[in-house]
Amino acid sequence: MTPESTTAPAAPAASPAPAAPAPLGPPPPYDDELAAWLATAPPTGTMPTLDELPAVHAATAALGRLSASDEHLARDGAFAVGHRTVPGPDGAPDVTLLVCRPTSVPDDVATPVVFHVHGGGMVFGDRATGMDLALDWGQALGLTIVSVEYRLAPEHPYPAPVEDCYAGLVWTAQHAAELGVDPDRLVVAGGSAGGGLAAATVLLARDRGGPAVAAQLLLCPMLDDRNDSASARQLDGLGMWDRTANELGWRAYLGPLHGTGDVPPYAAPARATDLSGLPPTFLDVGSAETFRDETVAFAQRIWQAGGRCELHVWPGGFHGFAGTVRSARVSQDALAAPVSWLRRVLAPSAPPAR
Repeated sequence: MTPESTTAPAAPAASPAPAAPAPLGPPPPYDDELAAWLATAPPTGTMPTLDELPAVHAATAALGRLSASDEHLARDGAFAVGHRTVPGPDGAPDVTLLVCRPTSVPDDVATPVVFHVHGGGMVFGDRATGMDLALDWGQALGLTIVSVEYRLAPEHPYPAPVEDCYAGLVWTAQHAAELGVDPDRLVVAGGSAGGGLAAATVLLARDRGGPAVAAQLLLCPMLDDRNDSASARQLDGLGMWDRTANELGWRAYLGPLHGTGDVPPYAAPARATDLSGLPPTFLDVGSAETFRDETVAFAQRIWQAGGRCELHVWPGGFHGFAGTVRSARVSQDALAAPVSWLRRVLAPSAPPAR
């Protein structure tokens, strides 16, 4: 009989140590023309604290005017400008929509429509904010622009702002004939915080079986509440919207959800686990801004889900550079790209040439 072995069993192989994160280098350089503008730009001022924001909002409301007048929005008669008060979310106040329809299009012709969501870090802005870019698209392509007035944080945290946007989108689609627009060519668009809210609104439309969205156009979007990407850390303290300002916006917007693992994708679209079934998407961002990496990651995940996405990372761009420094050559390219993309996605489909 063979004696029982007294040799100890071999220890399991040790798991390999997790790879160390790649070292974070200096921020990418700004484009030369943008850097020259930043060097002479006036200081952006100090951001209010979370507690100060309600007083800022009250003072702004007391002025009783929008960030751009109807006269400015009309562009010397290029647009007929109106405002509609429409039903808001259940149990919530009505929502106001700004409607700018191109006068070059006959009244009996339905135009494509861009449903526009303004930026402002979730805490600033109104329905006229950021409309210059949207009106450029409208004037170039004969589009009607409908811009939504959503409630601002922190007085109205998630889900109030995105539910206002969704209510406005539903009304726009349901009243397309009244507005003279084509509901089959409905684009949802926004920049910065408006880009994040636009993406969340499209997710709501997908998951609730809401309006069919033909495309979404997201410019330097605010997508990820975690605020810890390499670009957020790399650009901290630099540019036009840094990690500290971003933290303020997300804290105001998320309220008690902030800092938890319970943030839903309709609050922060980067949290979505499923990006399938989205309409064709346009994404752009600067290489030298806080939102660079979350925007790139969002594009990659759309492709991985089998979706259509066009992504532009503009070299040396800071947050919002194209609208801020329009004369720069990189800005001119960035301003032209959405127009080219909209022309393609909104073109009537035709059979391929044989």
